[in-house]
Amino acid sequence: MKELQDIVQAFDRAHQTGKQTALATVVHVEGSSYRRAGARMLITEDGQLIGAISGGCLEGDALRKARLVMAQNKPMLVTYDTTDDDDAKFGVGLGCNGIIHILIEPISATKQDNPIQLFKLFLSRREPVVLITIFTMNDKQALQPGTCLLLTQEGNIKGIFPDDTIKDILLADANDVLINGNSVTKTYVYGDKFTCFIELLQPTVSLVIFGAGNDAIPLVQLASVLGWHIYMVDGRSNYAIPERFPLAKKIITAKPENALSQITIDERTVIILMTHNYNYDLAVLKQLLPLQLPYVGALGPKKRLYRMLDELKNEGMEITDEHLTSIYGPAGLDIGSENADEIALSIIAEMQAVLKNRTGTSLRYKNTIHNRHSEQIITQTMQ
Repeated sequence: MKELQDIVQAFDRAHQTGKQTALATVVHVEGSSYRRAGARMLITEDGQLIGAISGGCLEGDALRKARLVMAQNKPMLVTYDTTDDDDAKFGVGLGCNGIIHILIEPISATKQDNPIQLFKLFLSRREPVVLITIFTMNDKQALQPGTCLLLTQEGNIKGIFPDDTIKDILLADANDVLINGNSVTKTYVYGDKFTCFIELLQPTVSLVIFGAGNDAIPLVQLASVLGWHIYMVDGRSNYAIPERFPLAKKIITAKPENALSQITIDERTVIILMTHNYNYDLAVLKQLLPLQLPYVGALGPKKRLYRMLDELKNEGMEITDEHLTSIYGPAGLDIGSENADEIALSIIAEMQAVLKNRTGTSLRYKNTIHNRHSEQIITQTMQ
């Protein structure tokens, strides 16, 4: 979600200085491309680009078209066919062998439900939402409603429906996305034809680091690059201080039994135990096991983790296989890490793999990187 955070901040800066802006969104991909549907880039009238819609090859042409969109104050759907060699003549050949559909829409600060306001609403709440971007592929000269709707877990709707005839079925599909956790692209045919990118947005990852030693510093730096919210916890007041961890969202000095109550923990929270204090880590692990979080990593040798688990069992704690599925120890992927920087990289990579339900396998062993079947457009004709 760092891309959205950067886009919102850049828009606010542009608005304060009176600059016009436009938002470019990859709404659909056929075949291979550098970025998938949902990739976004904010473009300012003076040529600043925040975010990315490709590996850098489309951005120049998108800037030219965005300036036209700003001048006309009208959204535009642009298609780049990188399977066509002629595209290379115009400087947009990507070598990706795919067709990329990009919606470019002007951002008006006076419009109450403009895309930036929808992004801000999402970023202000720590819960999944569904964002709906509506466009027309069969007639690029037709109205392109753009990023116009947001649905929260409570069923609240922010934005305006471009056509009430698709309202009920679109909301039903958006609820399915919210429940099932998979974004979809769907075309509704009812006289007019609307294609909707129904996108699940997940909250920013929260990383809780128990242990404010020197080896936690590169972990914080890497997580910050990803835009994660970082919480530092340690019992030593001379270690857990802002001067050592200026990138942390919150620094907590507390005993293990008092630490968790000061943090909001949910399904987007990952945790690493690295205090190098056996009893502190043990006390925290005892509280974490029943929560069955997606990732709880333990630094140090495997026998140290097994010793902690055995000790908890001897105390009468029931530890099931389900509890153990979220425990990773020794923490990190096997990339030959030796020093603190390399270990931090391996831990962050493992956390990312777990959150994305991936194995961390080298991409050279995969036939495709992304599941293209999930990106196909579903068409529904309404009576």
